[in-house]
Amino acid sequence: MARSNLLLQQPPSAVERTLVEVGSALRLARIRRGWTQAQLAERIGTGLRAVADAEKGKPSTAIAVTVAMLWALGLLEHYAALAEPALDVEGERLARAKAPLRARGSRGADDRDF
Repeated sequence: MARSNLLLQQPPSAVERTLVEVGSALRLARIRRGWTQAQLAERIGTGLRAVADAEKGKPSTAIAVTVAMLWALGLLEHYAALAEPALDVEGERLARAKAPLRARGSRGADDRDF
């Protein structure tokens, strides 16, 4: 029997809250442009149900739908900053802590020690 996905059934409150906030922002942006959900769905090549679910903040909505909606609404560049590695301060700190204290070079044919 397949195991149920707890993230879809009961996501952490911060995740659920953010999904609803992003969905509301997408809905507002669509309405400001005077588009129906059906028009937005057609622009991104998906169904009306996927757009409606994204706007409701449903955890089961594919990330591709959400990103495509951001793209169609001209908002992708605002959210693309999330992919910027420099924003992952904690990740950088952890990587530096794991890095060797001294870099070891490899000796190749061009590396002559006289």
